[in-house]
Amino acid sequence: MQDNLDITVRPRRLRLRSELRDMLKRVTIRRSDIIVPIFAIEGTGQKREVASMPGVFQMSVDVATDYLAQRAAEGFKAYLVFGVIDRHKKDSVGSPALDENNIVCQMLRSAKKRKLAMVGITDLCFCEYTDHGHCGPMTDDKSTVANDPTVARLVQQAVNHARAGADVIAPSGMMDGTVAGLRRGLDAAGFTDAAILAYSVKYASAFYGPFRDAADSAPAFGDRRSYQMDPARGTDEAVLEATLDVQQGADMVMVKPAGPYLDIISAVRQRVTVPVVAYQVSGEYSMLEAAFRNGWLDRDRAIMESLIAIKRAGADLIISYYAEEVARLAE
Repeated sequence: MQDNLDITVRPRRLRLRSELRDMLKRVTIRRSDIIVPIFAIEGTGQKREVASMPGVFQMSVDVATDYLAQRAAEGFKAYLVFGVIDRHKKDSVGSPALDENNIVCQMLRSAKKRKLAMVGITDLCFCEYTDHGHCGPMTDDKSTVANDPTVARLVQQAVNHARAGADVIAPSGMMDGTVAGLRRGLDAAGFTDAAILAYSVKYASAFYGPFRDAADSAPAFGDRRSYQMDPARGTDEAVLEATLDVQQGADMVMVKPAGPYLDIISAVRQRVTVPVVAYQVSGEYSMLEAAFRNGWLDRDRAIMESLIAIKRAGADLIISYYAEEVARLAE
């Protein structure tokens, strides 16, 4: 055996053949990795494109059910429904959110009636139903959302969703103690099998703008920084929020937004043992769409690369507006 061999490390050897590249992939995107968001509106036969989210639509329950049936046939396993109502029906405490026959409950019942092979997840919040656009009833001085009264109303909302057929309840308002309240309330109402996906790590982000057009939920005054998280706080607060929710009974936790917060996804993934969900939010989607429409990025490659990055960071599931593209591009 010859001494002092000159061994050159050449990582490219494992990149030269497409077969080798395919064999060595560690991160893949499957259709079952994607949760499909739905904006349900009142009426029938309605399908309205969201101006700031080209390719995303508000849909009446009948149209949305057909849309989800197609996604189910393609292999997607879950949807997340947001209710959108007429502005004149909103009030200061979000009363329509507690209506047992509101648009979210109608959507759930329709999906169950069609026996869609999809998990029904509901966004649990009041911002779509309050006339001020905040996530619950306000304090007397209107400086922030009143935490405990909001939690009590969220429990009522959650029980209504569970009765209508929700498999998973996803509280998004960032009220302290929400998960514990929901778990107690759901269990007391007999819904011990209803899972909770907590929006545990939700930042006061600039990337939500287009969503607020889609859900008609922009704050009429102020902002949400007194209850959503500060992007400049670092990772410790994110880990604390996720850990608290798991201790209170969350079955899954979420990080939102996703792409600008890959470090947060990674930190949370390392500290909790439940599944981690990441939300590729409206601003992420709209930025990519703007670049695509200007010819600045390869559409298919950029979509899949953005999703791979989120999953590589540690997300088990991803909420994304790119379900139709994933149906075409996923392996």
